[in-house]
Amino acid sequence: MTEATFPQCRIDSERFLNPETTERLLNRIVSVPGVRRMVLNGPRLPATVTYGPAKGMANAHDKRKTIHVGDQEMELQVHVGTVLLELENRDVIPALKAAVEPVFTNFTCRIKEGKFMKTEPSLVDYCKYGPDADKEMLGLADPNSKSRPVIIQGTK
Repeated sequence: MTEATFPQCRIDSERFLNPETTERLLNRIVSVPGVRRMVLNGPRLPATVTYGPAKGMANAHDKRKTIHVGDQEMELQVHVGTVLLELENRDVIPALKAAVEPVFTNFTCRIKEGKFMKTEPSLVDYCKYGPDADKEMLGLADPNSKSRPVIIQGTK
């Protein structure tokens, strides 16, 4: 159980984001000091077709691209619709709003404050990471994924 509760925000956009928009948004978020954790939510973009007559064939999806965030390259595995953020304190929210709003020029987004990420380990976290799991990784486990979350080092 984490000792402190950190404020959390959710960025909801009207539409799913293209890889280029996602890259611009994430680079602006990473540049804001005080962001502890970030989760990208949206429908999964599998590398291979998982069911139907084309099962096992390569899934040629134009939204599954490699983007450059901060100093790292990462492959988008979801079509981003919402971004969940955990912040150091509430003073970061105005800077976050100022960084995010210029990205959304053709459509709007909303930044909501609330509790959106887990703060205590669940059974999935225990199965995925074991009893001595890193507290920073709570809620970031996808039980169906065979890969670990991508860690992007921001500014602090």
